[in-house]
Amino acid sequence: MPLIALTGGIASGKSTIARRLAEHGAIIVDADQIVREVQTAGSPVLQQIAAVFGGDVITPEGSLDRASLGSKVFGDPELLARLNAIVHPAVRAESQRRFEAAQAADPSAVVVYDVPLLVEARVDDPWDLIVVAHAPASERLRRLVELRGMEEHAAQDRIDAQVSDDRRLAIADIAIDTSGTIEETQAQTDALWEWIRAR
Repeated sequence: MPLIALTGGIASGKSTIARRLAEHGAIIVDADQIVREVQTAGSPVLQQIAAVFGGDVITPEGSLDRASLGSKVFGDPELLARLNAIVHPAVRAESQRRFEAAQAADPSAVVVYDVPLLVEARVDDPWDLIVVAHAPASERLRRLVELRGMEEHAAQDRIDAQVSDDRRLAIADIAIDTSGTIEETQAQTDALWEWIRAR
């Protein structure tokens, strides 16, 4: 079973690549989705987050107030590291469970781990292939502001909180240039899929 890590900075087009690979039949394990699941109301992870960052990061309904937590950790590397130390182990365990379940269900499946923080958290895992979605930081900033409606300073804080493009590209086996049209990104993804299936 090929196990592929797909990473990229915020607003890099990584989700476009993941969707295209899923259309071809890849099994996508989404790290962001797992993060949301391990942080559900009442979970041990959410309890640890509240203990470290304060009760104001929990909504009256008992769920995580992502905006409140984000305003605390983005722009503060020490606090972000403390958050990651809580969340990453739980995400690692659940993602590994999903990899194993996918392999048990279909040993020939192509499993893609869609993971924004690969460099920060799991770069040394035994991936068969590391694919990096890449668009310049200036383009990603534009997308966050124009397409997602973020304030420019908040968008820049999110970009700055992640590793540099150079560090991300340094681990890439394959980089997909996502700075063009969606169709161009999809065409590169189609070629990647053909290459994977031919191996």
